[in-house]
Formats: sequence, C-alpha cells, structure tokens
Amino acid sequence: MAQDTVPVNAGSRSNGVSADPATLLQPSSQAQSISADEIALYDRQIRLWGVQAQERLRSANILLIGMKALANEIAKNLVLAGIGSLTILDDQVITEEDLGSQFFISELHVGINRATAAVAQVRTLNPRVALTVDTESILLKPPEFYSMFDMIIATDLDLTSLSTINASCRFVNKPFYAAGSHGFYGFIFADLITHDYVIEREKSNVPTQLKPETVTRTIIATNTKKENGKHIEMVTKRELYWPINLANTSPLQPENISSRRRKMQVPPLLTCLRALWEFQNLSGRALPTHSHQDLQFFTTLATEKHKELQLPSETLKSEFLRSFLQNVGSEIAPVTAFLGGQLAQDVINVLGQREQPIQNFLLFDSEDSKGPVYALHPIFPPLDEPVAA
Repeated sequence: MAQDTVPVNAGSRSNGVSADPATLLQPSSQAQSISADEIALYDRQIRLWGVQAQERLRSANILLIGMKALANEIAKNLVLAGIGSLTILDDQVITEEDLGSQFFISELHVGINRATAAVAQVRTLNPRVALTVDTESILLKPPEFYSMFDMIIATDLDLTSLSTINASCRFVNKPFYAAGSHGFYGFIFADLITHDYVIEREKSNVPTQLKPETVTRTIIATNTKKENGKHIEMVTKRELYWPINLANTSPLQPENISSRRRKMQVPPLLTCLRALWEFQNLSGRALPTHSHQDLQFFTTLATEKHKELQLPSETLKSEFLRSFLQNVGSEIAPVTAFLGGQLAQDVINVLGQREQPIQNFLLFDSEDSKGPVYALHPIFPPLDEPVAA
C-alpha cells in the first residue's frame, strides 16, 4: 500500500528481533546512563524522542557501506544525532566527479580512498562518536562480519551486491537498509526482518484488539499510562519484512491496482529501477550508456517490467524514460539530502522503538516532490483471526 512520506519525528528499534512487549521501552542494561553533558548536548532531540531512545542511539554500532553524496548525508545525520559508533566502508578512491556533491572532501583528496578521506570531517561533527574506516570490498566480507553491528546501511550499489549483503544480514539476524540516488530520483529500502515498536495515542472507549492490521503489521500488545491528566494507550505493533531480491520481484499490493485511478498514481520510477537492476544483471555493467543499443535494450526492459506490475502503458512515457536515463549515476545535493535525512530518521525511529518504520520501498521523484512508500512483498490471503494474548 502506498503511504505518504514517513513522518520525521520519534524513534523505533528491534535489531531485527521481535522484542518482549513488556520490556520494549526499557533501556538496554548494557548501555551506561546518559550523562548530564550529553543531555545538554542532545537536549532538542531528547525532547522529541526521550532519554531512553537517546540511550539506545548512543549504544548503537552502525555500518555504512559506500561514501558518496547520499552516504555523506546519512553519516552527517546519524553522527549529529549521537550514535555510539559508525564504521564507514568503501573500497573506491575519490575522482573529480565526486567533488561536485560530496561535502566531506576537497580537491586534495582526489585519488585517496573515499572512507579514509571523509572520516576526519565526519569526526568534527561529533567527537563523541567512535569512527572506524574499512577500505576492503564489502563483497569479500563473510556473513559473520555483520554480526558486530546493530544496523547495516548499503548505498549506491547494484542489486546483486545489495542482495548479497541483505542475505548476510538475515543470516546473522541484523536489520538492513539499502538506498540509492540517480540525479532527480532515488529510493530507500528496508528489511528489518521482524520489528516491534510502540505507538502512543489517546485511549479510546473502544478496546484495541490484538489482531493483524495488514499483511505485514500486527498489534501484539497494549498498555496504558496517565500523562498530563489524559489516559494514553501504548500500542505495540510488529512489522514483518522481506529481503530486497524478493521485494524486487513481488507485485504491487491489490489496493494499489484495484482501480485505474490507483494504477495511474504509481510512479514509473518503480518500473525504471527494476529495469535498471535487470539491465545490470543481464549486461554485467553498472549503468547503461547513451548508445542506441543500450537505450533500446533499457526501454524494452522497462516496458516488460511495467507490464509485470500491471500498470497502464501510458504512465511509462518516453519523456520520463529519457529523464531517468539522463540522471542515472549522477548525484544532486538536494535529492541526496532528502533521502539521507529520511533514511537516518528511520534508523533513529527503529533504534528508539517508536513510530512506524518504512515498509518497505520509498520512491523519491524530486521533479514531483513526492516520496510514496510501497509495501512490496508476496501476496498472502487476508488474516482476520485475533492474536492470542
């Protein structure tokens, strides 16, 4: 189901493992209490998501794969938010093309490894965050490598690489994000495996039932508290996720294609992303060139993907195909800033175990200023039976 862009407030977290609802909001016993200096430093965000969420954040160990413009934005937001440690992994060196949109580097860094060059400027943002640089290829890492991290974020990689990383994360039960930008366009994908979080709302006279809300979301527990004279209900929900290779081949949900009007609202960006990943798989190349052969091949792939999604042919216009291909592989600072901010906020939400996270594909088209979220997963029959208490 398509949703509006995810809200930018509060937090959530489960490390890919469903938590006991009774302890969901308790701070980790391994985390030291937040200091008075940290409370002063992070005062504004603590007012948003609370001390307990900030304690979880400060103990989080995050792996960020890739260090181009999008990853710059993600690193900036997470480090300023006060995570515990960040490992930046990139085996590529800086080229002159990187200088146009990446703000942690300068002309002096051309020819130097991206992660190595950026880390000094990242450190100045928040010296309290422990930083590590890894210059080895991510594809050489065994699944056990990911077990030391609480969250893995991979940026600007092809689908085969993303699928390999995602599979390794699932092997060690760690939440995974993928994101990429192509000029005016970009995406965020989330596979949190199983994630529990809490929504707070004013208590209604109608009792909340423990039952599925959607195919992916189930209410598993409720609790109440009194706050400012009001009775507040704390509803614990559980989200189920699927890996990126399965999401990439899953159909749109019935509610997205139940009418022609709804089909017309699905952005062709989804089609073009799937066509790009298929192009990479079949051609063995990262990006299509502007040759007639590549353009024709990409157009054929996009047309096939559009039909698979059961979308009207008139929504895949030649103008959009041309625009997408002209933007593929490029970086535009306002787009990477939006995507990086959204992804970092979702990570904070997941770590804090509050608010609904992205489920599971966010598509951003800056020309339309829209960022709908689609739940792409296999189709299952509806579940109407209440959950056993």
